[in-house]
Amino acid sequence: MEVLGIANKEKDLFINEQIRAKEVMVIGPNGEQLGIKSIQDARTLATYAGFDLVMMNNGNPPVCKIMDYNKFKYENKKKQKENLKKQRETNLEVKEYRLSVTIDVHDFDTRVRNSSKYLEKGHKIKVSVKFKGRELAHPERGRDVLMRFAEATEALAEVEQKPKLDGKFMTMILAPKKDK
Repeated sequence: MEVLGIANKEKDLFINEQIRAKEVMVIGPNGEQLGIKSIQDARTLATYAGFDLVMMNNGNPPVCKIMDYNKFKYENKKKQKENLKKQRETNLEVKEYRLSVTIDVHDFDTRVRNSSKYLEKGHKIKVSVKFKGRELAHPERGRDVLMRFAEATEALAEVEQKPKLDGKFMTMILAPKKDK
C-alpha cells in the first residue's frame, strides 16, 4: 500500500483529499474504532460527521481519525506555548556583572540599579571582580567590593554563593529573595 500526497506544513499530517491510500483504519470522533474502510467510505463518514479525515499514522494500513482539524491544530499550538512558557520559567537567566577593585561610585551605582531590574524579574545575578596585576595581592579589597554590592541589593536579593576566588576572578552569586 503506497501513500502519496502533498503534506501540510503542520507536522506533515495528511487531511481529506491529501490521503492517497486505498484502505485506511478509521477511528471515529469519540475514539471508537470503525475498522478498515476504503478511502472513499472514510471520507464520506468524515463529511457526514462534519469533520476532517486526518491521517495520524502511516502504518499498514494507515490510521486515520475523524476530527476537527482546525481545533486539533489550535490545541497543539496552545500546548506548545504552554510547554515553552514552563521551559522559560525553569531556565531563568544568570546575568553577570563585572566590577573592578577600583570601581568608581557612579559606575557601581549604575550596575546596582541595572542588576535590581533583573532581580525583580526573578533572575539570578553573578557578580565578579577581575584582579589586574598586583591587585591579586589584596583579595580582601575585591571581597569588600562584592560585599558592598550585596549590601546595596539586600532589599531584593540574598547571597546564594559567598565570594570565592578563582584565578584572577572573585565571584559571588545573588538570588532574588523569596518573600511569597
